[in-house]
Amino acid sequence: MNQIEKIKYFFVNHGFNVSTRIADKFGIRVGNVRLFFIYLSFATLGLSFILYLMFAFGIRIKDIFFQKRPSVFDL
Repeated sequence: MNQIEKIKYFFVNHGFNVSTRIADKFGIRVGNVRLFFIYLSFATLGLSFILYLMFAFGIRIKDIFFQKRPSVFDL
C-alpha cells in the first residue's frame, strides 16, 4: 500500500465518522448534525463578509470626515 492510500484509509476510518460519533453521543440523528455543520459554515462565512463590509464602510466614513489637507509644500 503506498503512502497516499494509507493517508486516504486513515481519513476514511477516523475523519468521516465525526458526525456519527457526535450524533451517537447526544442521541440525535446524523442528518441533523450534518445539517448543523452546513448551517454553521454558512453563518461564519456570512459573518466575515458582514464584518468586511462594516470595516469598509467605516474607512469610507473616516475618509469623508478626515480629509487630507494639502500641505504648504504642495502649493
